[in-house]
Amino acid sequence: MEIKKNIPNNTVTRKLADFDPQTGNVYKSINIIARRANQIAAEMKQELNRKLADFATTTTSADNMEETFENREQIEISRHYERLPKPAIIATEEFLDGELYYRESDK
Repeated sequence: MEIKKNIPNNTVTRKLADFDPQTGNVYKSINIIARRANQIAAEMKQELNRKLADFATTTTSADNMEETFENREQIEISRHYERLPKPAIIATEEFLDGELYYRESDK
């Protein structure tokens, strides 16, 4: 998953009026952002699990040095994902930049 570099890692106070123009309703906008945040979180989780699956080997007699080296790699991967902006922040930026496609279902 590609994450833009200009997304802040911490929360930013936003005006509710910023969410209204695209959908005409603040609550619809928040719903769209929440759904996109769930998609991003699922993608990030799958990607992290794929990367950590390489380390999930069942060895009965592992060398301590090798095990320590693998743990460092796992820690580096985990820290990388911890430093990424939260999915809700990414989804909010995408919405405000007009990068999200959404459609209303016909009732």
